[in-house]
Amino acid sequence: MTTAQRVSADSAEALPLGPDSLTWRYFGDHRMALLGPRAAVLQNMLPALGQGVEDHSVWFAETLARLQRSIPPIFNTVYGADPETSGHEVRDFHRPIKGRLPDGSPYSALNPDTYYWAHACFVEHLITATDTFIRRLSEEETEQIFRESITWFERYGVSSRSTPQTYAEFVDYFEHALEERLVAHRTASYGVGYATKGWPRPQRVPAAIWWLVRGPVNAVSSSLTIGGLPPRAREILGLPWDEKREQRYQRFASVSRAMNGLYQRLPGRHRMHPIPLRAFAREGRRA
Repeated sequence: MTTAQRVSADSAEALPLGPDSLTWRYFGDHRMALLGPRAAVLQNMLPALGQGVEDHSVWFAETLARLQRSIPPIFNTVYGADPETSGHEVRDFHRPIKGRLPDGSPYSALNPDTYYWAHACFVEHLITATDTFIRRLSEEETEQIFRESITWFERYGVSSRSTPQTYAEFVDYFEHALEERLVAHRTASYGVGYATKGWPRPQRVPAAIWWLVRGPVNAVSSSLTIGGLPPRAREILGLPWDEKREQRYQRFASVSRAMNGLYQRLPGRHRMHPIPLRAFAREGRRA
């Protein structure tokens, strides 16, 4: 960490990441998936980030494969035994990602503003998914997660100048992005296309079986994907939603929160991703 970065972290009262942190407790929880692809969609709605994905990624041809490759390095930046090295590896993956936007202006994945937006979407996803599907968070807890996220971001070795310094500033930053900066970029629209068009039949699923299950599968995935986005993002992307669907979504969220105690009794391998499970074991703690 550079001197400038250390001063930035200290002024924002960064909190450590470890087995006692809320980030460790919840980021690797499988219930994060109940918020759908919120983080990825919001990331790709920033023009520079969406264009970088379109120009340099296999997002369109191998969406699931890209997600599977992206998740472990991010988890290792949070949970790894050498998180700074993992963070720097994630940063360096993005060095070649640069080019020009349709209007001719340059973009780079390592532009601090662009890089922080990607990070902010993960942090916001963590807070929203926990509060919606696991348990309600207090104001102090949301502030704690934000302060832990400062430590997380410092591990990438990217400038944190001009980034939010409190959770209130983070909320303002996010709301401003939704209102003024995000667009229906093609990568984001593609990422939610199945929510309105339905999933194509997977090659390994027989046609007769798919005919039986496609209705429920498409209904659930549509609800989690569209319901999991902020209202303004739905509006930008032109995704259908109404009060009846919102009520069903909120009932489902309430049931999920009510089952938290039962969920916590499940073996760790059924509750969390293997990387955080190994991290808790490394620290001699139960996940």
